[in-house]
Amino acid sequence: MRIYLTAFFLFTGILAFGQIDNNKEFAITSFLDSLSHDDFSGTVLVAHNNKVIENRAYGHANIEFKAKNKIDTKFNIASITKLFTAVATLQLYEQGRLELKSPIGKYLPEYPNKLVRDSVTIHQLLTHTSGLNNFYVADSDKIKNLDFNKTSDFIQLFVNDTLLSQPGTKYDYSASGFVLLGLIIEKVSGKDYYNYVKNAILEPAAMVNTTELEIDSIVDNKASGYTSMFGDNEFLKKNDYYLTKASPAGFYYSTVADLYNFSKALRNYKLLKKETTKLMFAPKVKGYNTHMGYGIGVDQRYNQHILGHSGGWYGIHCELMDFMRDQYTVVILSNRDDGGNNGASKVSDFFMELIADKKYD
Repeated sequence: MRIYLTAFFLFTGILAFGQIDNNKEFAITSFLDSLSHDDFSGTVLVAHNNKVIENRAYGHANIEFKAKNKIDTKFNIASITKLFTAVATLQLYEQGRLELKSPIGKYLPEYPNKLVRDSVTIHQLLTHTSGLNNFYVADSDKIKNLDFNKTSDFIQLFVNDTLLSQPGTKYDYSASGFVLLGLIIEKVSGKDYYNYVKNAILEPAAMVNTTELEIDSIVDNKASGYTSMFGDNEFLKKNDYYLTKASPAGFYYSTVADLYNFSKALRNYKLLKKETTKLMFAPKVKGYNTHMGYGIGVDQRYNQHILGHSGGWYGIHCELMDFMRDQYTVVILSNRDDGGNNGASKVSDFFMELIADKKYD
């Protein structure tokens, strides 16, 4: 890939500045043309200036039955779901129905863990600084994937866990914190989390193919997930054992078109007011690699800010990236995990280097 891009930039360097975007689009098309079904299984959507310029599908939605992925195939998006929870929380904030710096006990007075109830704030939940853990990882051995139907069902997995750090002092990526946000959304809005998201986010953003699904549901045009244990195993395995029904922390199903619609709606102030959107996008804390706004990644390491979120789990690798300066949106959904240098990682790295001048180590 590095050789390909070097040749590309040598070629484009002699062209006029006004042709740069056209040259990038040529490079994108050439790369996607060269991408094989063995390289990548999933879908890719690329938009520039709010216009879709590429929409491709590769590989199989179901390997056993040789069912191919289509551009409208539904994929599990794992932690990209957290963006919905963050937007829902901020909607209630801008309506004056909750305060970001208040402890969660103001909204969940019956929450059993007193330390969490009295000391953790909504701001800390949104920025992963609550000290709560990532129960999907920490408590994976306790998860029986058919046991969860309501948001409150997930609480049992982490309610008595010891905090990883004092609230507000350290970044620790936390699925548990986003489940608590889901409970707060339910308490404040008076609606079930899934119905609130449907009515306040999915419908206004025209996300007609995005939903939570029961693990054993039969759905047309849904991709099954296949795991290589993140590149460690030569042979793939189905990932059903590692999944649950969606929670406010992860595992909704969506399509590249729906996530692009979500991106447009969010950036164009259709879901939040302009002031609240800017608050969401403003970097608050340093994460493991990038900064975090309210529930959204704010990557400032390259020549422009990249806003978005990734989703990774057994048999899942997804990326939603908005390159803010050059107004590109890239959505990558894959039903295979990878070891970091192939599959969806290879596709993501290409766009990061081409659009944001990411340099390889």
